[in-house]
Amino acid sequence: MAYSVKVEYADARRMRTRNKPWYRVAHWPIWIWVFFLAPGPLTFDLFARGGSVNNMIWLGTVIVLTGIAAFYGQLPGAESAPYILRFTEDRPNPLYRRICYTFAWNALLNFALLNLAGLAVAVATGTWYMKQIYAHGYTPLLVVILAVGALGVLPRVRRSTQGEGWERRYFYGTVWAVTAAQTVLLILWKTLPRSHATDIVQLTVYSAVLVGMGIAAAFGRLPRTRPILPGELMVAD
Repeated sequence: MAYSVKVEYADARRMRTRNKPWYRVAHWPIWIWVFFLAPGPLTFDLFARGGSVNNMIWLGTVIVLTGIAAFYGQLPGAESAPYILRFTEDRPNPLYRRICYTFAWNALLNFALLNLAGLAVAVATGTWYMKQIYAHGYTPLLVVILAVGALGVLPRVRRSTQGEGWERRYFYGTVWAVTAAQTVLLILWKTLPRSHATDIVQLTVYSAVLVGMGIAAAFGRLPRTRPILPGELMVAD
């Protein structure tokens, strides 16, 4: 059968039954970053003013708690063995995976949407209200994302792992798009002079990167964005 996007077949990929120590350790910093970003206004102060004692206290807390979770295999990727072997198997999605990926979705969507809103307002009004937007917009968005995650609506946060072959591509596609766009925006913010013209440039480039990377992910052109079709035993990253 012909597909409009690039696909992978489960039986064509190498299966692993154990996660090597380096693989488990490599996933720990990812989850440190995800949970460190959770208090959005505190994170905004970090990027705006260079951080404070509160940032260091929160970082230390996150390192300790995620370190304990990783040691006991309660972080995605830090398990001693892969949890998902068959993408079509209707298997319960563990609570720790659902919690972690819910907060990962928050780290991706919340900051991306608020930055987009801040850029759009700056272009429309000629004034920056980013601090106010984070102060009033971050928590409501966080509550909505956590609620949607608790209901099992978000990809990789559902009660069953049966749809992993497709859901993982939505997650990684968002990771690619948001990470690339945020990185480019940070570079532009640090290098361009402050003016209304550069505000327009930043909004245009930021939006273009989000859309461009999203399209590339939709067609399976980026790593881990190809749907994995049913087959033999398979491991989910």
